[in-house]
Amino acid sequence: MADNTFWIAALTGGTAVLASWVTSRGNTRAARIQADAATATQRIERLHDARRAAYLDLIHNGQHMADLYWKTSEAHRFTSPESRTATLKEFRDRIRDTYGDLRRAVRVVELEGPDEAATAAYAVKQATTAPYQALNSVLAGDADAEDRFDAAYHPYWVALSHFIDVAKSALRDT
Repeated sequence: MADNTFWIAALTGGTAVLASWVTSRGNTRAARIQADAATATQRIERLHDARRAAYLDLIHNGQHMADLYWKTSEAHRFTSPESRTATLKEFRDRIRDTYGDLRRAVRVVELEGPDEAATAAYAVKQATTAPYQALNSVLAGDADAEDRFDAAYHPYWVALSHFIDVAKSALRDT
């Protein structure tokens, strides 16, 4: 009888040790999986926040540029001929300064991605060329330049609107 008791005790003890080891490995693996999941979630949240900030910055600068285009067009129409050139030069300088902020915002969007947002952001930047060139032509006295400036506003606005749509889609997919 004592022999069986020893073997039963040894088997029970071994089973307990084995069960403890299996439970410990399972808990360790579960903790690792949980930590990996939390890390992945945090990474996705950081990416989403970084993209959102980059998109908002570009939209803000893009809207500011659009406002300057509109005000420039208004200034050309309603400013007295004596002060028109000085006013338009002031707006050209403000547009140039805003372009620097817009270009920086485009670069950040290119960095944060995705590719569709970067392409749309670059298109916004490219759409600023025609209005700026037309404004310089207005200042140089080109008779058609005012119409070219006004016509260049629509493609710019389309590019900015397209970027906003792509940005919304990118944020939903993040």
